[in-house]
Amino acid sequence: MKIKKSLLIVFMLLAALLLPVNAAAQEAAAGGEEPASRPAAVEMAQDAAPAGQEQAPIREPVPEQKQAPAPSPAAGGAVTITITAPAEAFSFSPAQPGAASGQPGAVVSNGAVNGKAAPGMADAAPALRELEEDAEEALGVVDYIIKIGIALGIIALQVVLIWLVWQKLFKWLTLQALGWGQKNIKPLNIKKLHLLSVKQMLGAIEFLLRILKYVVTVFQLFLTLPIIFSLFPATKNLAHTLLGFILNPLKTMAIDAVSFVPNLITIVITLWVTKYVIRFLKFFTTQIEKEKLVLPGFYPDWAQPTFNILRVLVYAFTVVVIYPHLPGSGSAVFQGVSVFIGVIFSLGSSSAIGNLIAGIVITYMRPFKVGDRIKFQDVTGFVVEKTMTVIRIRTHKNEFVTFPNTMVLNSSIVNYNTSANEKEEGLTLHADVTMGYAVPWPQVHEILLAAARKTAFTEVNPAPYVLQTALDDYYARYQINVYTKAVEKVPRIYSDLYQNLQDGFKDAGISLTAPMYHIRLPPDAGVGGPTTAHKY
Repeated sequence: MKIKKSLLIVFMLLAALLLPVNAAAQEAAAGGEEPASRPAAVEMAQDAAPAGQEQAPIREPVPEQKQAPAPSPAAGGAVTITITAPAEAFSFSPAQPGAASGQPGAVVSNGAVNGKAAPGMADAAPALRELEEDAEEALGVVDYIIKIGIALGIIALQVVLIWLVWQKLFKWLTLQALGWGQKNIKPLNIKKLHLLSVKQMLGAIEFLLRILKYVVTVFQLFLTLPIIFSLFPATKNLAHTLLGFILNPLKTMAIDAVSFVPNLITIVITLWVTKYVIRFLKFFTTQIEKEKLVLPGFYPDWAQPTFNILRVLVYAFTVVVIYPHLPGSGSAVFQGVSVFIGVIFSLGSSSAIGNLIAGIVITYMRPFKVGDRIKFQDVTGFVVEKTMTVIRIRTHKNEFVTFPNTMVLNSSIVNYNTSANEKEEGLTLHADVTMGYAVPWPQVHEILLAAARKTAFTEVNPAPYVLQTALDDYYARYQINVYTKAVEKVPRIYSDLYQNLQDGFKDAGISLTAPMYHIRLPPDAGVGGPTTAHKY
């Protein structure tokens, strides 16, 4: 733009200077005279000047003044202009009306006529300056219009881009993501705990894409505004400020990222070593669990809990090694937050820490293991989960009961599986039966033993046996004992045993009912009055 302005100014100056020259040439041709030309000596002197050296002004010899012809009344006086070197002023002789009477003509030199200022030449400079200012103003308006057009073009382009991002790009991305997710994403479950369904995860993906769409749009607008503001001088500083909001954080992040590379390498190597240490421990844990590796005094069921403890210790050591290499680890804020989290964890997890320690103690006490049938307080069932903090028991009615480890550690536990070990005789089940004294006890013993031998899932060796546990007032009390190793079928074994006992007494013609007597006194009878006995 500045070059265009300069060329326009030079063109207007040349036009202002050449117009009088053309007028003088036309008058000289009309008066039969040729326009004055520069002397050859002057031209030769200027041509002979060294290149790059400023030429000194050379005065031309003033030709002999000739009397100008009398101007016609209509012309108002002819003007003859002689132009010397560009640095010299020009001189001209206007013909005065009285020149015919022999008076010499006026001589104009450097804008003065006979030493007096020429009014016409004095007004030429302000006019040229005004013309130059008008030209600059016109160019400024044109330039401003061009910049407005560019700004509108950028805005239109951004509108089109935003429309493409919203209507085309992200709609396509959403369809592709949802289609891929329906084929490849599975529900997120942790054991029997259902966390997220496929529909919920697809909804989360769609929500993240929607957030990303808004972020991209804001980023586009944030880049567009500085570009538009930079077109106009009044808002150029604002453009630099807005760009600084984007570029300065990016520059800081880039510098921090480059300076973080050595620490990142250290962290990666540490994590890599930790990964293979965990794999090494897991390999030995598996070998001990499968009893391929036997350590004296170390039970196979200790392998997994011990691995969990060692894994926590390895991870804690890894955090200690990595912590100094994390960005901002040396700042007071980071350290303060770490201390605050530690205090909150210590104050709020006292019971959890107690359960954790109790879980470790229970692990190495080995009172039960997963799958054992135990009785804890009034609950009898199978241990389905054993963690460092709680145990879960499933009853025979498929009821899941959870107990904290601190309660388990402070209570007694009955484990039925230890008696059902292959090296043991098995679990002893017993049933009590009462029979009147009229029935001989050897017959009762035979019926009880026969019913026990007919019961499924009982052991033949050792054989069942009968104990006579009490002699009450009206009947004797018998107890039949059987052995079994199928502890998971205890309720069914009891049911079959009772059925076989009932069938055995029925086949022997013996009623299981016993006579019961109630003695009632009349309301008005004394202590020594008559009594009435009723048999039931």
